[in-house]
Amino acid sequence: MKYLFLGTLVPLLLAADWPQLRGPKRDGISTETGLITTLEAKGPPVLWSHQVGEGYAAPAIAGDRLIIFHRVGNEDLVECLDPATGKNRWSFRYPTNYEDPLGKGDGPRATPVIVGERVLTLAANGHFHCLDLKSGKKLWERKLLDDYTVNPSYFGVGTTPLVEGKLILLNVGGEGAGLVALDLDSGKEKWRATEDDASYSSPIAATIDGVRQVYFFTRTGVVGVAPETGQVRFSKRWRARIDASVNAAMPVLLDGQYLFVSASYGVGALVLKLSHQGASEVWKSTNALSCHFGTPVVVGEQLYGFEGRQEAGASLRCIDWKTGQVRWTEPGFGCGDVLAVGKQLFVLSESGELVLVAANPNRYQELGRAGVLDSFRSHLALSQGRLFARDSRKLVAWKVSK
Repeated sequence: MKYLFLGTLVPLLLAADWPQLRGPKRDGISTETGLITTLEAKGPPVLWSHQVGEGYAAPAIAGDRLIIFHRVGNEDLVECLDPATGKNRWSFRYPTNYEDPLGKGDGPRATPVIVGERVLTLAANGHFHCLDLKSGKKLWERKLLDDYTVNPSYFGVGTTPLVEGKLILLNVGGEGAGLVALDLDSGKEKWRATEDDASYSSPIAATIDGVRQVYFFTRTGVVGVAPETGQVRFSKRWRARIDASVNAAMPVLLDGQYLFVSASYGVGALVLKLSHQGASEVWKSTNALSCHFGTPVVVGEQLYGFEGRQEAGASLRCIDWKTGQVRWTEPGFGCGDVLAVGKQLFVLSESGELVLVAANPNRYQELGRAGVLDSFRSHLALSQGRLFARDSRKLVAWKVSK
């Protein structure tokens, strides 16, 4: 099996792999073609369904392996399934006693990462495993909340790791170890940086002016670092004044040179122009796109995402990312997930409705909708003409190829 390494270690065995949170580039964009352009009320054909337990972790897919991470009873369970049939290939489980302090679910939040022949999983209690992709054998483990002095959080650990070269990058939120890099082969620490507490956002990587950068949206704000050393190249505070708040949406790279971040609780959106040395502010607004925890996608010069706090009922919104101008707003979606394919959006609402929407900056243009899940707080995945999503009871695969 051959792999090409371009910054992040992502297997390129199949162009249609979805090996980590929000896809190969962590941008929620699929390059697949030949997919459906309308959606009937009965929904797309169900290929298979698999019973799962608690958790918000989305599936990760590489080749003929799908990894789903969830909790059943008093155990965290990592399962490897055949993405075409749902047939179980292997399972790995270990005991857990995590209890969410606010009653928001006791299962894992972070999506697994498939990198080469390894699987990385990070549980809500900070239990971090590296497994063999073929067999499920444990290669190494870390208990991050035991290894670092971390302030208590509202909902446990929820950031998905990022792999750059041979390093795993994490917003641990430890004392003197806000950001941490671990060795992919051993799990040993390679560097630590900042005092930033952990958020529920996950980092992204980009090459700016020929220099590799990693961007975190921590509980404090935006931080850009050199992935090899942890050198902080810039930081900007961007968080709510109240303590009872979170940063959860991921940073979004725009046109290869700009960065969008957004939070709720009166914080709003921020666009930065990036350089290899730092970043400068382009615009900020509390009226453009305030994302509670869903991350928007960029199509052309527009961002499509969820505006508003989950508790009050969020809306789907389109804005011009260069100016922050609101193009349209469609209520009733809640805080779901959006995935872009060409000029179309697969949107899964918080109530479990799958909606096909045209990426039209001029108006909201719906191409069909169907009730497919009980409720939804995870992320979509798309691989080889199959769309995957989960709720608290089942993981479902739908056929969305023509």
